This record gives sequence, structure tokens and C-alpha cells, in this order.
Amino acid sequence: MGLAGGLVTSVDLEPFAGAAESLVGVAVLPVSAAPVELELGAYELSDTGDLVETGRATETVHVPLAHTEGGLTASMTRGAKAAGTIRTYALHDRITRASCFVCKNASEAVALAHWIEAELPQMRAWLESVDVAALSKHAKLRGVKTHVVGPMCHVLWRWTTGDAVGPNMMTRNSYALNMAYVMPQAPVKPERAILEANMGGDKKASAEFFQSGHGKTVLAEAFLSDEQIRRVLRTTAEDLEALSWAGTHGSVASGMQSVAFTPASAIAAIFAATGQDLGMVATSSMAHGVARRLAGGLQVSIRFGGIEVGTVGGGTTLPSARDWLATIGCAGAGTVYRFAQIVAAAALSLEISASAAMATAGSENFFKAHHERGGLR
Repeated sequence: MGLAGGLVTSVDLEPFAGAAESLVGVAVLPVSAAPVELELGAYELSDTGDLVETGRATETVHVPLAHTEGGLTASMTRGAKAAGTIRTYALHDRITRASCFVCKNASEAVALAHWIEAELPQMRAWLESVDVAALSKHAKLRGVKTHVVGPMCHVLWRWTTGDAVGPNMMTRNSYALNMAYVMPQAPVKPERAILEANMGGDKKASAEFFQSGHGKTVLAEAFLSDEQIRRVLRTTAEDLEALSWAGTHGSVASGMQSVAFTPASAIAAIFAATGQDLGMVATSSMAHGVARRLAGGLQVSIRFGGIEVGTVGGGTTLPSARDWLATIGCAGAGTVYRFAQIVAAAALSLEISASAAMATAGSENFFKAHHERGGLR
């Protein structure tokens, strides 16, 4: 039992005790499910850190959504119905810690950058061989990118972390590289080492992660037939294409690190249901949507540079999160790429429906949906 503001919760808090400090209770959100049919790939990570597709299968997944946003589940369901089978592809897997070494001057920063890039094979070997209790053996160093600004040598350590999201794993290993490898061994002596210096954009939208990824890079695609657009979405392919054109230019004009309609709503709802880090919604929901008119309908797709999800560790161990992950076949090891593809397909389903509502004349359908479900007036 938990006490919060004089109210006692009816939930046993013991399973939640390790997830947060100063635990006083739990917050309960309604969970609904949207059926999404998808053709998804099975993937393995090669020894070099590349994704290798080993097979494809088609199935219907009932995606759990924890939210209080009226109409979200119904809208996603409508989009999925119009899309039919959504094809998904996992393209890339990297998570990054953006460290920085402050040097005496630009010359030394440049020298350090060259040395770090050349030293990558030795760093990998060191991480595998060194006996440091705090190191994670699940986090594998896959690459490094340097960026010199004045006397600062920014370093993007790029990792894979298995089925875990991995921020704690890569943080431990990046710290070890910084303090036990670079600082004592570099040919120039940095004045300061900073573990995270914000170049990547951890838990924030950034051009770096939009393009190069931070988590699982996933693509989802569907074909909307003219008949489905008319019958299910109540609009036309021409109207949807016109909205895509206007929305893309609006994104460019605002400097938005995303070219999409409302992916954050889908990402947040799935994350809340399945025990993901909610702070990672900001990065995970950066998306690039594309629509193209073809004979008989509209080809639509969405690319997520970095969906930061895990199927082991962290909040996924909590009772309800573990159960919801299990319902979609994503509980435990070997399922993280499946999960990332499900997230992308669900988000595309919501994009399709929400865009269709906005594409109607004067965006009337979008207005009506929010007017009818908007709560207080």
C-alpha cells in the first residue's frame, strides 16, 4: 500500500520499489489496443554491428496504448484499417553518448580528434579485455565521430546495447573510455573531460539524431488505395497529397526537426504502456513522413531515425509493462527489433488517420473529432 497526500493506493508497491526513489504510489492510466496488420522483418545483429534480415512474416498485432487523449485509439485503428498491411524495416541500430574533451587550443583538439578516430580498434579491444566491475559487456562500441569546435573535441561514442535501450550501459562504458583510456593515453592532455556535452541531443530533437539515428532506425510503408481512402478515411488521395505538400513546407519554414503530423502521440502512448523511458519520446518521435500519388492510390511511409526502446531492463520489468509487452510478443531478449517495428507501424497508422481528418475541406473532420472529444469547453 502507498500513501500520497493522505490517500492510500490499492496497488502493492513492492514490485515498483526499485524503479523510482521516494516511492509513494503509482499512477494509473487507461490502456486500450489498436489492431495493426504488419509485415515485419526478423533481424539479427552481425559481428560488425550491422542489421541482417533473416525472414519476414505478416500478422495482426493489438498495440497497447496508455493515454487520455480522446480519439487516439479510434484514429489509429481507422488508419490501420485503411492501410491494410504495413511493411516495416529495421535499418540501423546505434545509441550514442556525446562526450567532450576541452583542450588547450584548437590545434590540440584537432590532434586529439585524429588520434581518437585512429584508436577505435584498440579501444574496442580494451573494453573487451579490461577487468572493470562497472563496465557493461552488453554495450559494444561500434563507432566514433569527432567534431572540433575551437578548443573542444566533441566525441560521439556509438554503441549497440542488445535488447536494452542502454543509456546506463553506454554511460558506464563511455566514462571508462574517457577517464581510463583517453585522458591518460592521449598524445595531448585535455584540460577537462565531460561525459555528456549535448552534441547528440539526448532526449531532445536534434539534426544529428534525425539523420544518423539514436536507437533503432525504422521505416514503415503502406499503400492506400483510392477506395480505402474514400470509404475509410472519407477524403481523397489528391487532398492528402496537398496536405503533405503544405505540411512539408510548414516544417521547413519552422525549422522543425521532423516532417510528420503527430507521431509523438502514438510513441508516448506505447511507451507509457510498455515501461519505456518517457523522456525519450522527444527523440524517438522525430520522423520523416512521405506521401506519393501512384496509380490507384497513395504510397505513404514514415522513417524514424531513432526509436529508443528496450524489451529488457528498466521499466520493462514492472508488472503491467511486462504483461503488455508479452501480449505483442516483445517481452525479453531477442524481441527489440520486432518491438521497434510495431511502434513505427502504429505511428504510421495514426499519421494516416489524423492526416486524413486534416485533409478534408477546411479540416472539418479534424475539428469535429476534437470538438466532440475535447472535454471542457
